[in-house]
Amino acid sequence: MTETSNSLVHRKLPSKAWPNKWKISNIIDGRALRVKLTTTFLDNLGDEQAARKEVLNHLHGALFRGRMIAQERLQQGADGLDTARLLAAVQDEVLHALYDYVTVHVHRARNPTEGERLAVFATGGYGRGVLAPSSDIDLLFIRPYKASAHAESVIEYMLYAIWDMGLKVGHAFRTPEECIRLSKQDVTIKTSLLDSRFLFGDEDLARETEEKFREQAIEGHQAEFIADKLAERDARHAKQGNSRYVVEPNVKEGKGGLRDLQTLFWITKHLYGGESLEEVMENGPFTSHEETVFNRAARFLWTVRCHLHYLTGRAEERLSFDMQPEIASRMGYRDRSGQLGVERFMKHYFLVAKDVGNLTRILAAKLEAEQIKKPEGWRRFIPAGAPKPLAQEGFVIDGGRINVTGVQVFDKHPENLIRLFAIADETAYDIHPDAMTMAARKSKLINPKTRLNPAMRDAFLNLLVDGTDPGLALRRMNDADVLGRFLPEFGGIVAQTQFNMYHHFTVDEHTIRAVEYIAEMDRKGGEGFELAHRLFQKIDNKLVLYLAMLLHDTGKGHGDQQVEGMKTSTQAGKRLGLPDAEVDLIAWLVGHHLEMSETAQKRDIADPSTIVRFAALVGSVERLRLLYILTIADIRAVGPGIWNAWKGQLLEDLYHNTEAALRGGRTDERSVARELAGRATINREALMNRVGQIPEVMQEMDPSYWTGFDVDVLEDHARKLAEGETPVISAKVREDGGGVSLLVAGHDRLGLFAKLAGTIAAQGANVVSAQVYTGPSGFIVDVFILQDGKGGVFAAGDPGRLARLEEEVRRVFTSDAPIKAIPNSSSRREAAFLVIPQVKIDDSVSSDYTVIDIAGRDRPGLLHDVAGVLAEENISIHSAHVGSYGERVFDAFYVQLPENYDDARKESLQEQLLAVLKRDEPDAPRTPARSLKQANAADSF
Repeated sequence: MTETSNSLVHRKLPSKAWPNKWKISNIIDGRALRVKLTTTFLDNLGDEQAARKEVLNHLHGALFRGRMIAQERLQQGADGLDTARLLAAVQDEVLHALYDYVTVHVHRARNPTEGERLAVFATGGYGRGVLAPSSDIDLLFIRPYKASAHAESVIEYMLYAIWDMGLKVGHAFRTPEECIRLSKQDVTIKTSLLDSRFLFGDEDLARETEEKFREQAIEGHQAEFIADKLAERDARHAKQGNSRYVVEPNVKEGKGGLRDLQTLFWITKHLYGGESLEEVMENGPFTSHEETVFNRAARFLWTVRCHLHYLTGRAEERLSFDMQPEIASRMGYRDRSGQLGVERFMKHYFLVAKDVGNLTRILAAKLEAEQIKKPEGWRRFIPAGAPKPLAQEGFVIDGGRINVTGVQVFDKHPENLIRLFAIADETAYDIHPDAMTMAARKSKLINPKTRLNPAMRDAFLNLLVDGTDPGLALRRMNDADVLGRFLPEFGGIVAQTQFNMYHHFTVDEHTIRAVEYIAEMDRKGGEGFELAHRLFQKIDNKLVLYLAMLLHDTGKGHGDQQVEGMKTSTQAGKRLGLPDAEVDLIAWLVGHHLEMSETAQKRDIADPSTIVRFAALVGSVERLRLLYILTIADIRAVGPGIWNAWKGQLLEDLYHNTEAALRGGRTDERSVARELAGRATINREALMNRVGQIPEVMQEMDPSYWTGFDVDVLEDHARKLAEGETPVISAKVREDGGGVSLLVAGHDRLGLFAKLAGTIAAQGANVVSAQVYTGPSGFIVDVFILQDGKGGVFAAGDPGRLARLEEEVRRVFTSDAPIKAIPNSSSRREAAFLVIPQVKIDDSVSSDYTVIDIAGRDRPGLLHDVAGVLAEENISIHSAHVGSYGERVFDAFYVQLPENYDDARKESLQEQLLAVLKRDEPDAPRTPARSLKQANAADSF
């Protein structure tokens, strides 16, 4: 019966469904496979289970062989779209053979009645003729009316066979009328039917279903479908973070990913018809260049997705850090002159995501241009009325958005490429898709000559500093390639990534977000940013600050980012025609934009030496104001959860201490020490007015303790210490939301700090700061700031967990028992990064203490292990400054070394600390660029 099965069962393939590079018959011989199944059936007559088992083995073997060939071709350089099409074709052959076997040998209807007719469709991605390696198979079984026992038996046998082959299948069993009714109720069902592709079965029933769907669900419903798909897209973008520039993108669902391309495909197919990707695009409104961009993006994203599925062995759609280096390698991205291949790969990814966004805008513009041809329902999405001219020549309000009268507006006056965005900002109107598309195509009019146009320059600078929403304007300009053309220094960081877990966005997106935060602090400040808002009113030149923020990361990817950034910002400032003094100030801010953050988080800001050094670096109150605001915006723009009130307090304290030194003109250590001592006296007197008698153990603390906390915190310490019972252990959530503040006060002993750090880590808390104060009597007052592993408040909403923490910490003072096991929360994502451990022992940072800087891979219990080494060396810790930056940690310890601690012992200590940092270090990919970074690692301190 197999020889005649193709005449009994019809299958329709879409035109251009499979590429010409291969024929499915060369991979799976469908005729030979059917002969095997028939032979198996005949050899096992009377033993249905044996026949079924052997049939499934044949089918699974054919499927496995086809999938292996697809994987091999992908690894040899085939693109992902061809791979997905090959996988779908292989699946077609296997399912077709299964259907023939079931309907000819197992549940054959020799004279099918009307109720026994059955048509089988592929839907979803499989219906489009593409199948990712680990994706589900979606099947739609169509019956003419009520279900028959025969059809149900065929479907049941097929589904169980598919499941037994280890495949995931989604299925539905409907009549044509049910398809139409459900598609009108649910856009997801309608979309799956739009993707549907007839596989096998009753061709007349299939044709009837397709015709009814087109006549009753497609024709006349264009506007409704478009609105539903765009709303669906917006909701998906919001769920994914509403940015196409997150550094671990979702290849399928993320903004600029495959689902956005599919949305364009669905809308185009709904309006213009067609079957295959190429046919739909040819039928649609796109130019040949736009079709090329679409196909290129589809091939790239499908290649990434197929590699991702094969690499993980599952339907993984998130391009996580641990996957990126391997996929970059498989796709041929190699390290070049200090830039990692993975960073080159991710830049290409984000440029493709940007192309997808541009295609969406282009389609929207072209659909609006054809609105006359659309049914009346479409027009409710388009504001009525003819374009209204604006005061600026060549610009109009078109459909409630800013448009231009034609490309000549840009050709005659290239400065209008900037004015377009300035007018939109000034009027609060959106920009018409036509205008955005024209601006993108004409962006090359901005060249070395036109950049010097005073009108273009003034329009840009006014928009940047005085615009209503400069962040939105810059993002629009970036999408249209105008920003990078006008500021080529910025153009160099468009879509650029940094391969680490700290930064959440591409460099250009991070920069634009930082400008947004500056504008926010300029206009209204907000809770926690009152000081920044007040300082804005005192700044002499806001333009300098905005430009420095826009240019602050333009040195990335060229070596030392601050040194190279000074060069690029100087170049940009001169081209913009700024006075030399402003150019120099911008370059200084760019060249030192990390200094305030590093000083606040890695140094003891109550140490006079710290303030003296920082004041000498800054040099003036104006520079201090500018650097303070820029630092806040830069940290906030890194990503969600990075900024917190604790960092804000550190920066504010550093600002006030430095401002006092600069205002008094007394920037030597003795003068600064007197200033800090004066502030300590003020706080001590204020506390005495509140509590009357100050506990003796507090009175003996040096000025750094009294200036390290505000009076409210000091009052809390005094009241708890006055209760008389020691040790004093108190954990509570900080009012500013920066984390949990853990007060530990009691009598010191060797190794106490290490045991405290280990106990805290064993409870799952992450120490982000540790202030350690020891009086002459050996009484300590330590304050730890604790967060969870994601930068949130430790034990948020769980007072019982805080109570357990207090109990375990108190036990440190009363028991010598070893600490509990510290949970290891390391992951494959963290192991993807090469982190070079470093230790530096420096006697020059502080006049009173030796500073030990360590840097390495972050892990639970690291602070405990480091402190344990120091305790074994009888080294007393004055203060610890702990900072986690993604997968990396940078800690600084202010310590007192034992007498006669010579260079040999320091070298031994350095080796011991390096051994601690290397402990449990996972293997990370090593490439030429990584080796270069390792060779230069000593320069990072």
